[in-house]
Amino acid sequence: MQQSIPEILNSLNQFLPEVALIATLLVCLILDVILRKKSLIVSVTGIIGLAVTLYFTYLETGLNKSIFSNMIAIDPYALFFKYIFIVSSALIIIFFDISSEIKSSSHHNEYTILVLSLALGGFLMASSINMLMMYLSLELASLTSYIIAGYNKKIRRSSEAALKYVIYGAASSGIMLYGMSLLYGYTGSLNIYKISQYLASGSISSNPFIVVVLVMIAAGMGYKISSVPFHFWTPDVYEGSPTPVTAFLAVTSSAAGFSLIARFFLTTFMSSANLINGNTFAVIGGIDWKTLLIIISVASMFVGNFVAVWQTSMKRILAYSSIAQAGYMLVGIIAGSKFGITALMIYIGAYLFMNLGAFLCTLMIVNKLGSDDIDDMKGLAYRSPFVCTAMALFMLALAGVPATVGFIGKFYLVSALLEPGAGYIWLVVVLMLNSVVSLFFYFKVIKKMFLDKPESDDLPKIEFHFGYYILLLIIAIPTVLLGLFFKPLLELAQNSSVFFGIK
Repeated sequence: MQQSIPEILNSLNQFLPEVALIATLLVCLILDVILRKKSLIVSVTGIIGLAVTLYFTYLETGLNKSIFSNMIAIDPYALFFKYIFIVSSALIIIFFDISSEIKSSSHHNEYTILVLSLALGGFLMASSINMLMMYLSLELASLTSYIIAGYNKKIRRSSEAALKYVIYGAASSGIMLYGMSLLYGYTGSLNIYKISQYLASGSISSNPFIVVVLVMIAAGMGYKISSVPFHFWTPDVYEGSPTPVTAFLAVTSSAAGFSLIARFFLTTFMSSANLINGNTFAVIGGIDWKTLLIIISVASMFVGNFVAVWQTSMKRILAYSSIAQAGYMLVGIIAGSKFGITALMIYIGAYLFMNLGAFLCTLMIVNKLGSDDIDDMKGLAYRSPFVCTAMALFMLALAGVPATVGFIGKFYLVSALLEPGAGYIWLVVVLMLNSVVSLFFYFKVIKKMFLDKPESDDLPKIEFHFGYYILLLIIAIPTVLLGLFFKPLLELAQNSSVFFGIK
């Protein structure tokens, strides 16, 4: 639908966070051309731009409307994920500045521009309510991810990681786009709410064609969140990419994927009125669409946790951990209720701190040891007790140990499955058993650092700049505080679990 000039200007007036992010990106690009050499000015400009974006994002609080001919939604749901992208992007820019892997690169300031580009893609993914916009925003985030994965082209494994990422990404995106084109041809609309109305009419209840389309779209979105069976790229890309890149893909990219997959599935295959009540328009062609997500979720938990047990690379452990975490987070979508979305948001908020913290500790250790092999971390707690204590905290949080924010996240996911009438007790058992398995490889890292003796007794103490410890505390404190006083996170998630058009 063609918009008039006043309508376009009105839409732009509600698009200010994205405009601020684009302006910041362009300013950083110009500064990079002018300065040429690596400069903190570009990084600081990027962080200031994110702060301005945060301000405009905050001004959108309470809005529930669509812009640009119903292609973009401004709603509490999108607002929550925008906060996640802003915070994670600012921290990742700092990670890049302190990483020895990045300092050895021939590039200068491009990482700030790439981080902002991926954040912009995330903003649009969280807000899209039109399948064409969903695909374009996914590609913006994906193309940026491919480039940033091969950031250090002098390192062969980094180039290999980027190539594998491109191949898997291109294949999954093509399959998803074809599925979307088939769905558009069948329903006659790109708007997910109009598609939902068509599917809710009941005229397709015995049509297996929709199931095929559903599987194709799930393939494209599943690769973005590293869920089984679309996970094959994850371990190699995580290991081959510089540590800050791995952290960014694990948190920001995954959160963007979940923002897209939750909105698409819970809107398209569930009528608006039923979303609040938790009742789903579920059976298409005799197959419950939730069954597909349950299979993916359970497979992700098992593959992620059991394969991680045998890993010795810290980055590969965290890679398989992220696959398992994707399985946990899918539980919030499977619950199919407002409480389920609330639980998903709580877990993503928890994941932001505990996963970024784990990667920051890994980055600091790699900077000093030049390796992420856990065998090289034997007795490291005697040489750097503060960093190892923080790493132990983040490992416990990822495992879901009480008094950490990770426990709160899993508690609410389990609670969503145990809602009256949900009937997912068996899935709760699977989730809890997998959490027990994850304790093994998380504690394996802690054991190496605290209980195993170093190879030599006269190894020097490892010291870091004071700023490193401040950054570590900034991430570690919420990991503990939100595990004990989680009401702010709960209220934010409850207020944000509202899609456009649903009051």
